[in-house]
Amino acid sequence: MLDLQRLPEAVRFEGGVTRRLFLACGAALSSLPLWQRASWAQQSPRFTRDPFTLGVASGDPDETSVVLWTRLAPEPLEPFGGMPAEAVEVHWELAEDEGFQKLAATGTEVATPQLAHSVHVVVKGLKPDRWYWYRFHAGEAVSPVGRTRTMPDRAAQPAQLKFAFASCQHYESGLFTAYEQMARDELDLVCHLGDYIYEDGGRAGRVRQHAGEEIMTLADYRIRHSQYRADPLLHRMHALCPWLVTWDDHEVDNNYAAEVSEHAQTTPEELLLRRANAYQAYYEMMPLRPRSLPRGPDLRLYRHAPFGRLAEFFVLDTRQYRSDQPNGDVKSPLNSAALDPRNTLLGDAQRKWLQAQLLASRGRWNILAQQVMMGLVSFPGRAGEPRIYSMDQWPGYAHERRRLLEFLAERRVPNPVVLTGDIHSNWVNSLRIDDHQPETPVIATEFVGTSISSGGNGTEKVRGHEELLAHNPGVLFHNAERGYVRCTVTPECWTSEFLVVDDVTKPGGKVFPRAAFVVEAGRPGAAPA
Repeated sequence: MLDLQRLPEAVRFEGGVTRRLFLACGAALSSLPLWQRASWAQQSPRFTRDPFTLGVASGDPDETSVVLWTRLAPEPLEPFGGMPAEAVEVHWELAEDEGFQKLAATGTEVATPQLAHSVHVVVKGLKPDRWYWYRFHAGEAVSPVGRTRTMPDRAAQPAQLKFAFASCQHYESGLFTAYEQMARDELDLVCHLGDYIYEDGGRAGRVRQHAGEEIMTLADYRIRHSQYRADPLLHRMHALCPWLVTWDDHEVDNNYAAEVSEHAQTTPEELLLRRANAYQAYYEMMPLRPRSLPRGPDLRLYRHAPFGRLAEFFVLDTRQYRSDQPNGDVKSPLNSAALDPRNTLLGDAQRKWLQAQLLASRGRWNILAQQVMMGLVSFPGRAGEPRIYSMDQWPGYAHERRRLLEFLAERRVPNPVVLTGDIHSNWVNSLRIDDHQPETPVIATEFVGTSISSGGNGTEKVRGHEELLAHNPGVLFHNAERGYVRCTVTPECWTSEFLVVDDVTKPGGKVFPRAAFVVEAGRPGAAPA
């Protein structure tokens, strides 16, 4: 049994949630099992259909361990995945060769109905900087083979890191064509920066259609994740290398902020219950370590991943702890509400953690993998009025942004690079303490990646492109096509290639490079390659 007397002590929310509000989330909390203590499970399950319809994945590698993931779901679009309400033994193998002739580790995990028969195996004791192959067995069923890797030893000086980052894959808006090219790129890892699923209800007449109405319950979120993961291109990409994942808003609800919904009629209690459902389904479907097991509407997602001494990833969460967007969550001038020092995207605990990790970093490159644009990008306001900024992005939290950039500058954090998703367009931004003072030093470079499919087919340039560049001296590149960003990192330089898709609305779309930018180590700011 869960120790209910201890739960209020164990769970903390930014902003201070009362015991009454905590107990409002009791239904979601009570669904989380002590799954590690299962004493009995079905050892020889029988399946009439393949239980590995959602494939395999790996993630959160370090130098000696990695997470292996799968979920048993012979009927993935049913509320319980077509599985009975009983625990099932799942065997796993990890090998040094694709033919599984040289096994490095094997074991058995228990897939429980409380966690939708998902499996999160933390394989320890591995060799640093090594590729491995893995698979799962349940009864007579065998999963597809996945490939994963460990990070280099923390004292090592790797010659190169090659990875991609992506975000925003709306199922109805387009096909996940970009992953077809990404699968050919021979990457060390993938960073997904959020909007892995979308919560809106199905609409006829689109490229594809969501199953069901807008998602609210745990069953709803499980089915939506399953529909996305069953996509063969996404399915395959997960099997090729480890992923570092974080979320943005659509994994729960558009533009939510901590316990505040964008809908005024939604109470904090209602939003937190929905968040608990969404967070549990997210954990169930992602290759996360058990330390991220959610406790009701709370899941710690921010974490640190070194790639030897070449690079250190700081994976951030700018949704769970943020204060409400100022000025009614619409574009507005940088007024007193936007500049309020109480505004926060990171929350106090995550901000302190990030600063401590940056101070301790031994990485040549320091990578902030996060969600919303950090560049202070302005847009025209109404005639005669000041220019306006997105309040859902870092401009709405301008004081915290300034403090972060001052910290990077004053503490001389080596080669900071910010990776961003969210806005369905590509950008390269030179980040200054004030981006509208081009004579001041550049502190960091921001690469913003477009969507995989959200928004449907984009365009190379948007209306007002030239005006946007003229009024924002920190913006070096802007593009509104679909795709992803491929990054090659060496001790001397960082290269970001913007790969775009000509058509995501039908099969056969072509992926090609649109632009590339280089950052030289020790010289903040990007230049065309």
